[in-house]
Amino acid sequence: MGSCLSLDGGSSLPSSPTSTPKKRKNMRKKPGMRSSSFDSRREEQLHRIPGRMFLNGGSEVASLFTQQGKKGTNQDAMIVWENFGSRTDTVFCGVFDGHGPNGHMVARRVRDSLPLKLSAHWEVTRGSEDGYREISSSIMGSMSSEENAYMHTGGESRVSVDLEEKEKHPEIYHTLKESFLKAFKVMDKELRLHPNIDCFCSGTTAVTLVKQGQDLVIGNVGDSRAVLGTRNQENSLIAVQLTVDLKPNLPREAERIRKCKGRVFALRDEPEVARVWLPNYDSPGLAMARAFGDFCLKDFGLISVPEIFYRHLTEKDEFIVLATDGVWDVLSNKEVVEIVASAPARSSAARTLVESAVRAWRFKYPTSKIDDCAVVCLFLDNESSSSATAYLKTKEQPSSLDQHDDGNENHKPSSPTRLDRSGTVKTCAEILPEEGEEEGGLMEATEDTQLLEEWSALEGVSRVNTLVTLPRFVPGE
Repeated sequence: MGSCLSLDGGSSLPSSPTSTPKKRKNMRKKPGMRSSSFDSRREEQLHRIPGRMFLNGGSEVASLFTQQGKKGTNQDAMIVWENFGSRTDTVFCGVFDGHGPNGHMVARRVRDSLPLKLSAHWEVTRGSEDGYREISSSIMGSMSSEENAYMHTGGESRVSVDLEEKEKHPEIYHTLKESFLKAFKVMDKELRLHPNIDCFCSGTTAVTLVKQGQDLVIGNVGDSRAVLGTRNQENSLIAVQLTVDLKPNLPREAERIRKCKGRVFALRDEPEVARVWLPNYDSPGLAMARAFGDFCLKDFGLISVPEIFYRHLTEKDEFIVLATDGVWDVLSNKEVVEIVASAPARSSAARTLVESAVRAWRFKYPTSKIDDCAVVCLFLDNESSSSATAYLKTKEQPSSLDQHDDGNENHKPSSPTRLDRSGTVKTCAEILPEEGEEEGGLMEATEDTQLLEEWSALEGVSRVNTLVTLPRFVPGE
């Protein structure tokens, strides 16, 4: 799935540095076995933590559900962690959409490790009056090339903006913002060095949030999305998009990638999907501008620096939906909010939304393979009444991220409009964005600036949302 191939005869994408096994002498155990055992023990301990939910189910506070699509292993992951960081009024939520050969492993690793890193860093800075200033200068002084590229393209005004934000937002926002930046940076470095997960051509998105009291801070990487269901002045339920889908066709993202010698263009078969390509290889064709992993592109403009969004919640705000793009590709923000609001019970809201998305896939794109879907619904008005014992696991649907679809894996409709995530794409000339083309509605969701414009899903064709497998040319064939 999602392998990186070249169009040049005899030339292929440089392999991952971790893909070549090294011989070691005088070793009774194979390399990686010790760390693998440690990971298993840590995963078992994580699963026993009260209030930490990662399987299908729900409570009075949140609802979770993921369903495998028709493309192979479910590469989506999700988490809700109540009493996060041993704080009774705090909850952490996240959804992760993996891609590439090891995308499911990357998504699960980030799901398990990122909250721990965020909590640890938050604990260090909590109570320190100078924590914000010290951590900010530390991060600026130790930035890698990807962060520096971000600061110089589209982020050059961040320093002055941060000064304004410090006056506008509460201290928790500044502390959590720096904790998000640090945790995401450390998480990506850990993936690069991981002995058992090859992340060279695999990665994951991440849209995560921390809610403490009425303060909401979101960290987003990739094209998963967070949407708020709230009431307007007429008391009508409306949808407010809290994050920006970080795609390569956004002007600021494209500029950064091109300055780093990466290429951004779409294939003629799918002109609405801009992708990131290596300078001298027609691969891997990643349909997002930021992600964990994907180290084949990290020197060419792809970054793992999250965009941070803040919102002060009010009594009009009812729930937040985090979902991977398998949902947003077929349902609008408004439709998603209406579906969640009309769910028969809070504990089943996420499942109701996923089932609605699956039906929409079959109706809108009958010849396309349904994408994986993962949803977290966080309800904002009754957090204190929940407990880990209210976590009801749904038995009708398997929730393992390693499940497979053996029955439909070989089914290949003949329609030329079908584009699979791991399918072969024909060689096509590139389509470059027009000069001056801008994307509307790009603004951070703060107290006084909200994302009111919905980003539409696909128009007429199912897009490939991860890596493209391009045909290799073999002389003589």
